[in-house]
Amino acid sequence: MGDARVQAESGDFTDAGEPFALFQSWLEDAKSSEINDPNAMAVATVDSDGLPNVRMVLLNGLDGPDVQQRGFIFFTNFESAKGRELLAHPEAALLFHWKSLERQVRIRGHVSVVSEAEADAYFNSRPKLSRIGSWASKQSRPLPGRFALEAEVAKYTAKFAIGEVPRPPYWSGFRVVPVVIEFWKSGAFRLHDRIVFKRGSPSEGWTKTRLFP
Repeated sequence: MGDARVQAESGDFTDAGEPFALFQSWLEDAKSSEINDPNAMAVATVDSDGLPNVRMVLLNGLDGPDVQQRGFIFFTNFESAKGRELLAHPEAALLFHWKSLERQVRIRGHVSVVSEAEADAYFNSRPKLSRIGSWASKQSRPLPGRFALEAEVAKYTAKFAIGEVPRPPYWSGFRVVPVVIEFWKSGAFRLHDRIVFKRGSPSEGWTKTRLFP
C-alpha cells in the first residue's frame, strides 16, 4: 500500500494540459496497484424507455482513426442489452474506480462501432474457448438452465474443432469518443480534487475547469 500511496500522491494532476495522457498515466498506476482488472469500467446506457442501465466491462483499447475520434474501446455481443441500447441510443457514460489509488475517472461521449478490421483483430487475439463462448452465449436473453449453456458450448466446440473460430456477425466493438472527462482524487476530510475537461464536439479543443468537491 505504501508504494501505491506514494505514487498516488506524487505530482499535481490538476496541472494536466489534456485528458488522454493523464488517463494513460493513471491507468498505468492502476496496473501496479489494483489486484484485479485495472482496466475494468462501468458502462451506462439507457433503454427504449429512457431507464438507465449500467454494467462492468473491460477497456480493450484507447485509440481511433484520428486524434479527434480517439476513444475508449470495448467489445460485446451486439444482441445483448448493452449492444441493443447503444445501437439505438449511441451515447454512453463510463466510470473507472481505482480503490487502491482513491481515484475515479468519469467519461461521457458519443458512441460509434469499431471497424471490421479492429473487431477481427481483437476477436482473433482471444483464447479459443472465449471465441467459442461468443457463439454459444445468447447474451442477456433467458437461459432455461446451466445445462442449456453447456450444450451450446459443446455444439460449437465440435463445430470449430478444426481450424480457426470465425467472429460471429453480431459480435463487434464500440468506441466511446469523449466530450467530457472528469478526474477525481480523494482528499482528506472529503476535500477531494476534481478537474473536468470538456469540448462541444470531438472536432473541438478541450477546456479545463477545476470543480468544488
